[in-house]
Amino acid sequence: MKKRFFKLTVVGAVSCSLLFSSCIGSFSLSNKLLAWNQTVGDKFVNALIFIPLIPIYGITLVGDGLLFNTIEFWSGDNPIEAGIVKKVQGDNGVYTVETLENGYKIEDEAGQVCQFIYDKESNTWSLVANEKTTKLITISDDNKSAIVYLPNGEERNVELSDRGVLALRQYVEDSQVYLAAK
Repeated sequence: MKKRFFKLTVVGAVSCSLLFSSCIGSFSLSNKLLAWNQTVGDKFVNALIFIPLIPIYGITLVGDGLLFNTIEFWSGDNPIEAGIVKKVQGDNGVYTVETLENGYKIEDEAGQVCQFIYDKESNTWSLVANEKTTKLITISDDNKSAIVYLPNGEERNVELSDRGVLALRQYVEDSQVYLAAK
């Protein structure tokens, strides 16, 4: 009887996760646990810590699969996402990137900080640096076009497609050549 109940529970849980979310999701809770485990020590220490944590990994996978990924699908936000910190190697050094509830905080090795902030109401991404906020892009309600705010103060309406992005890139490159020639 217990075996049958367990099988029905597993089949029901898997079915619900597939029916109600219809996406794989980001598995943020499981990834946070894995990221923590990878920072503890070298690969041997990580392996020793991983073995007793196997049941915990199982719990985080179930939590992500049944709850957090479903919330992420229906609301667009994963409640576990905020607070993830990663080191990223860029062309000019190492950057620390922290996921915020409404965007990203980026810090370079010298301690300079900027934030990319998303305003859900206006569907706008902005850059916050040196206590100054600069609009970068506002995406239309139908997600087919966007207004891009250029550094010279000009606004360009851009189709959100390969063709639209290529046209914007060409416009910016032509503008830079024109400005350099002046």
